[in-house]
Amino acid sequence: QVQIVESGGGLVQPGGSLRLSCAFSGFTSGHAIGWFRQAPGKEREGVSCISSSDDTTYADSVKGRFTISRDNAKNTVYLQINSLKPEDTAVYYCAAPAWSTAFCGLGYYEYDYWGQGTQVTVSS
Repeated sequence: QVQIVESGGGLVQPGGSLRLSCAFSGFTSGHAIGWFRQAPGKEREGVSCISSSDDTTYADSVKGRFTISRDNAKNTVYLQINSLKPEDTAVYYCAAPAWSTAFCGLGYYEYDYWGQGTQVTVSS
């Protein structure tokens, strides 16, 4: 049974940092995972993913500020977010494709299983 649970969101001031966690079960530890976000009134946006070969991809809007990583022993993927901006405010979702591959993309249609999301609010 697939389960995906995000955590680590919160209220942070501009310039601050957060580490989001995505704990998953029902897949092998090296399964491809993607992080998405959705701000009010906007479409869901892919921000980063890590493939089964640990290749990583980032949206242009977050390159240099976001870092994705995994801990296979914990079946957990992390998203380190630095230099937070008010426009980073969104619900952040973790997702997994039904079949893991050695590459990953940032299209939401590529993912079959989704967590419930964790809220990130950047405000002074």
